[in-house]
Amino acid sequence: MKMVFRWFGEGNDSVSLKHIGQIPGVEGVVWALHDVPVGEEWPMDKISEVKKQANKHDLHIDVVESVNVHEDIKLGLPTRDLYIENYKKTIEKLAKVGVKVICYNFMPVFDWLRTDLFKELEDGSTALFYEGSKIKDIDPMELVKKIGEDSELTMPGWEPERLSHLAKLFDAYKDVTTEDLWDNLKYFLDEIIPVAEKHDIKMGIHPDDPPYPVFGLPRIIINRENIQRFLSLVDNPYNGLTLCSGSLGANPNNDIGAMVREFADRIAFAHIRNVRVYENGDFIETSHRTQDGTVDIYDIVKAYHENDFKGYVRPDHGRHIWDEKCRPGYGLNDRALGIMYMWGIWDSLERQK
Repeated sequence: MKMVFRWFGEGNDSVSLKHIGQIPGVEGVVWALHDVPVGEEWPMDKISEVKKQANKHDLHIDVVESVNVHEDIKLGLPTRDLYIENYKKTIEKLAKVGVKVICYNFMPVFDWLRTDLFKELEDGSTALFYEGSKIKDIDPMELVKKIGEDSELTMPGWEPERLSHLAKLFDAYKDVTTEDLWDNLKYFLDEIIPVAEKHDIKMGIHPDDPPYPVFGLPRIIINRENIQRFLSLVDNPYNGLTLCSGSLGANPNNDIGAMVREFADRIAFAHIRNVRVYENGDFIETSHRTQDGTVDIYDIVKAYHENDFKGYVRPDHGRHIWDEKCRPGYGLNDRALGIMYMWGIWDSLERQK
């Protein structure tokens, strides 16, 4: 596996490229242009600048997370073709700097959803937390305001230019069914995948987070059956997955290890993180150690090892530990510990082999 680490760019991350380069086994950064509004074509000069910055620290930029999909594409509006053309042009530019994987999602309105960004765990660390009862009772606008107040850095999936029109977005989605969303995803894939294949970039869709409907919005990348359906929409190796153990793991019925074994040849990118799911369905993110959560991280890494996985892997969200001040879920310390836990499993399996 090729270990990478998410980085939000100079001036937009509490973690430096220097520190990332000191984590054992990390080869590259997972990046994006977070200041470019969703749907716009990415400027070549900004893309090249990120490559230049990473090169100084001997880190590659093979994986982009994310080139976000404009809501008009998800909604199937006539304007979607313009945004799809911008997406194609961005793919072409990313190929010029050696990008091999683009992570994206097809979640309406919210890329991810939590009710508390700094919920305290038993050991005094804090982590992202989802409380289902609060989602039922809270107005989406109140939640957006709360999330915005809790972080001074940009929050991927919560872009201001999109969420400032939240009421209009919810109105636009009121008649969009799950099948409509599937149809709109197919339209997008039919346009994008040939371009991705031409430029040797694998597209990896990220599962919905959490993997069930919220605020009445449809969700589709949520379980094994739906992943099978997704892969068959365009049966092409460049139409792949970003398999996220944390997103799918919020539903204990999802067997992530089994999914890795079944879909290994279509996984372009792996997000590995642990969550503890409570009996009422609430969940909190924990350390990567299997015993600390509900997700069997050992079996997931073992499944990748069994399949001689040569794709990209990153530690997903971590706790906030040792008084680190950071973007929620994206501190240096706990994610670095997560990497060492994964390497420990992987190296022991190599020894056994």
